[in-house]
Amino acid sequence: MTPAPRLSSSDAVAVVRSLASAGRRTVLGIVGCPGAGKSTLSDAIAADLGPLVVIVPMDGFHLANEVLERHGTRQRKGAPETFDAVGYLSLLARLRAQRPGDAPVYAPRYDRAASASIGGAIEVDSATPLVVTEGNYLLLDDAPWAGVRAELDECWFVEVDDAVRVPRLIARHIAFGKTPEAAEEWVMRSDEANAALVKRSAGRADRVVVIS
Repeated sequence: MTPAPRLSSSDAVAVVRSLASAGRRTVLGIVGCPGAGKSTLSDAIAADLGPLVVIVPMDGFHLANEVLERHGTRQRKGAPETFDAVGYLSLLARLRAQRPGDAPVYAPRYDRAASASIGGAIEVDSATPLVVTEGNYLLLDDAPWAGVRAELDECWFVEVDDAVRVPRLIARHIAFGKTPEAAEEWVMRSDEANAALVKRSAGRADRVVVIS
């Protein structure tokens, strides 16, 4: 298999401009391990393209904490089974099918401070040419996640050294209320198990964006 082309983050933003000018709705996926910088890259794209792009994160499909409690998966929040993957697939299909003049499509947004999703928080106008969706599991080949790749025109993998990614991830958990000890425990037990799963899917990416 030919290795995927590698891009710097600045080069990636430049390539995205061409996707936004394709003359049709384009859906770009950005995937990577927890803390890799997916949201940072998405924010850079949004800042560069302005109204030509809307960001629709996979994280909006986190199951509610009370649902996870019922299922016994609260301590694995962030694992593939703790998302509404079928709902996410349905949204991607609607975004791909949306045409100029159609009604807006509304997507959920995840509020980290509240640890909950907010329905209908992201409005996708039918005239917006580019949709960027970012998340951990866009390239998994297990059902139902395996259907995601077919809804994306391209999918890019964000790569960053673990020595940078893991401390940054711990700091993020601390910023949202965990003690340093609890943050490190969660990252090393839960997030890093998810990261190993994500890394195994990297070979399916169209491009690799290298974050230094």
